[in-house]
Amino acid sequence: MYKIIGADGKEYGPITAEQVRQWVAEGRVNANTQAQLEGAAGWQPLSVFPDFAAMFEGGMAHSASAAAPPAFQASGGREAALRAVKGPAIALMVTAGLGIAYYLFSGLLTLISGGSMFQRGLPPDIPPQLKAFLEGMRGPLAGVISLAIAALNGFVLFGAIKLLRLQNRGMAMAGAVVAMLPCQCCCVLGLPFGIWALVVLSKPEVKSAFH
Repeated sequence: MYKIIGADGKEYGPITAEQVRQWVAEGRVNANTQAQLEGAAGWQPLSVFPDFAAMFEGGMAHSASAAAPPAFQASGGREAALRAVKGPAIALMVTAGLGIAYYLFSGLLTLISGGSMFQRGLPPDIPPQLKAFLEGMRGPLAGVISLAIAALNGFVLFGAIKLLRLQNRGMAMAGAVVAMLPCQCCCVLGLPFGIWALVVLSKPEVKSAFH
C-alpha cells in the first residue's frame, strides 16, 4: 500500500500499487510525484519504487505529466487561491461592517433629530471659510451624507463577499478600490486592506481561480 502527495500538498491513500499504476496511466501522477510505502519512513519519487520504475523507464508517463497532476491541480489551485483571498476578504468585510453600522446609525439619528444634535455653537476663533462649511454640514444634509457613505460600505461588503467566494473579480476589485476612498472614518483600515486585496487579486493563480 502506498501514500501519495498531490499537487495541492495533501496526502492521499493508502492505495494499492495497482491503483497507483492506474493513476500513472491516466496522467494523474508522474515520476516526480512524492510517495511513501506504508510503514516506511520518508517520501521518495514514484520512479524510485520497483513497482513503478519500469513504467517510467519507457517514458510512458513522464512526458505526459511533467506538470502538476491534472486531477489534483484544479482542486489544489482553487484551494490555494481561496486561502490567499481569505485574509483580505475578511478584513474588508469587518471594515465595511463597522462602516455600515456607524454611518447608518449616525445618518438615521441625524435625520430623526432634524440635525438638532449638531446645532451647537462652533468655536469663535475658527476661520470663516471652515465655519461656513461646518454650518452647512449640520442638519439633515449630514444625515443624507452619512447614509450615502453607509451605502458605499455596503458596496465594499458585497465586493469582499465576491472576493471570498472567488466570484466576479471585477466587483471584488471595485470593492477594494472603494474601501480606500478617504471619505469615511474607517479609511485608516480600508486603505491598507484595500491595497492588500488588490495585490492578492493581481496574482496569476488567483486570477485563474475566479469563475
